Amino acid sequence: MNPRITLATAGRVLAQLRHDHRTMALLVAVPCVLMSLLAWIFDGTPMFDRIGAPLLGVFPFVVMFLVTSVATLRERTSGTLERLLTMPMSRLDLLLGYALAFGLLATVQAAVVTTLSVTALGLDVAGPVWLLLVVAVLDALLGMALGLLVSAFAATEFQAVQFMPAFVLPQSLLCGLLVPRDTLDTALRLVSDVLPLSYAVDAMRDITASDTVGPGTWGDLSVVGTAIVVALALGAATLRRRTP
Repeated sequence: MNPRITLATAGRVLAQLRHDHRTMALLVAVPCVLMSLLAWIFDGTPMFDRIGAPLLGVFPFVVMFLVTSVATLRERTSGTLERLLTMPMSRLDLLLGYALAFGLLATVQAAVVTTLSVTALGLDVAGPVWLLLVVAVLDALLGMALGLLVSAFAATEFQAVQFMPAFVLPQSLLCGLLVPRDTLDTALRLVSDVLPLSYAVDAMRDITASDTVGPGTWGDLSVVGTAIVVALALGAATLRRRTP
């Protein structure tokens, strides 16, 4: 691994994204609009406080997965990825550069939507707000890492979008957002236990419901962090030099 190459790759990706105004709008504006719509729908009811925090993690997760998988695949189909890999650059350098660039965007995205939710939208948080922000950032990074991983298995941008039902929807359905995980059927509960988004939602619920941070919350965060590292490692291992 060469830090100079990694930073140069991250800088190039950020420079490209800076000029892509639609992607930047999707990254920052869409989660804010969705949270605002949710607060408007449940105005005057306790539902926004109940499901707002979990969705604060789900929305960045979904958006970062979509943007990262499509943007990375675009690099491959345009031939940029193949040209870069002919240089003295390892696959890990390349993937970490992408991860650093998208990770910075994920942090900005999570910070904006979290600030909006707890201030203008009035999301009630019993625990520390900074930890809520940390979980939101981890959720966005998880979506970024999975997006980098699945981009290696898609040949077109349309195929990358098709991976959303396979990687995103099952986690959204089984993470405890719709019904508590302990009420799920045994088979569904076992599947839910291996999905990283489930632990992110559990951490969000703990932070909003209690003013103390227990070991269970830190355990949930460690699971999400481990999933991010594993996804990035698998992405580096499956990164192909040539586009099929």
